[in-house]
Amino acid sequence: MWISMVRIDPRRGLGRRWAAGGLLGAALAASLLSSGCSKGETTEAAPTVTVQVGAAENETIERKVIAEATLYPLEQASIVPKISAPIKKFYVNRGSRVHAGELLAELENQDLVAAKMDTDGAYAQAEAGYQQAVAKAEQDLKLAKQELDSAQRLYDNRQTLYKEGALSAKDVDDASVALTQARNAYDLAQKQLDLKTAEGQLASAKGKSAGAEAGLSYSQIVSPIDGVVTDRPVNPGETASSSSPIMTVMNVSQVIAKAHIAQQEAAQLKVGDAATISVPGQPGAVKGKVSLVSPALDPSSTTVEVWVQTPNPGERLRPGSDVQVQIVAQSVPHAIVIPAEALLTGSEGDNTVIVLDNDNKPHKKKVKVGIRDADEVQVTDGLQGGERVVTVGAFALSQEDDPVLAKTTIQVQAPKLPDDDEDDDQ
Repeated sequence: MWISMVRIDPRRGLGRRWAAGGLLGAALAASLLSSGCSKGETTEAAPTVTVQVGAAENETIERKVIAEATLYPLEQASIVPKISAPIKKFYVNRGSRVHAGELLAELENQDLVAAKMDTDGAYAQAEAGYQQAVAKAEQDLKLAKQELDSAQRLYDNRQTLYKEGALSAKDVDDASVALTQARNAYDLAQKQLDLKTAEGQLASAKGKSAGAEAGLSYSQIVSPIDGVVTDRPVNPGETASSSSPIMTVMNVSQVIAKAHIAQQEAAQLKVGDAATISVPGQPGAVKGKVSLVSPALDPSSTTVEVWVQTPNPGERLRPGSDVQVQIVAQSVPHAIVIPAEALLTGSEGDNTVIVLDNDNKPHKKKVKVGIRDADEVQVTDGLQGGERVVTVGAFALSQEDDPVLAKTTIQVQAPKLPDDDEDDDQ
């Protein structure tokens, strides 16, 4: 009979991680026992199969969401002047590091300086007039109060004398008229002390002065954030427009990778999930965390925008770069994990593996699977930690009936390593 033989990786045992290898070779052979047998009798040799194995390990496995993303700075300010004027001077260039409030550029402002001087003079004049009006009104009120008090004493005195018969009623009436006039003058002086007109003029002058000061400040271009100047499209002498930026400042101390992820995958994510950012062509990955899972769908793609934020020491990550993010959506510690190549899926979706016992005898086992992560699969039911599963050669064994499988002899063989290939070439 023909016997299928499969060469595979040997260094898979119960130690850490199965060897990565492929099917190294397959051969069919048959043997007949002739000596000691009667004429015409033949005996079939037991099948022998050489395979690679891996261990069902007890370890942590993670469900990851992988997506393409674009890097953005933590903060960005496109600085657009509020006025249009020629650029007098730049104090920074592209690549300059700046701080919030730092002067970056200055626009021509002679007209603004003149307007500021004019409004400052008007404000000073209005303030002086207001102070004079207040002083005069207070003095008038004081005099009116003195005259009112004097008229009140005269009236009271004449009332007393009239009751004693020392004065006529006419004298009392004259004092009463004088008292009324003094009271009216005092009331008028109190109203004049209100000074609403003077206060209004002063407020108007103050507002004009503040407006001129603000206009002058618009000629001083300052940075709103800490960061680095990444763009300066105009030069000194050119006219800055109030409709386009003259400078861009980015804060790249941290960066944000913005990815658009399918709804089902995004539903597994939350703020704070661990993540990594990888840049094509650069070694290693940078650790970060999910900082935003958008509560709404992108109407154009019906995906969910997810942000992964990470520190950027050395400014290795550059805004605008296309990167890949890996987000840990779920982590299962102490899981039974096998190589993905050991898992066999039937036409009806059932999953099986080929397990070797202590005598290297193969057995089919039905299993249930959970998380899949690259070349690893979590087995939720059907295996225990430490069991050996066939990786390369498992499919060929799975095609055999159980009686044939029970008679099969298994040999675990090491794969040819890269160094071995080099030796062969030599």
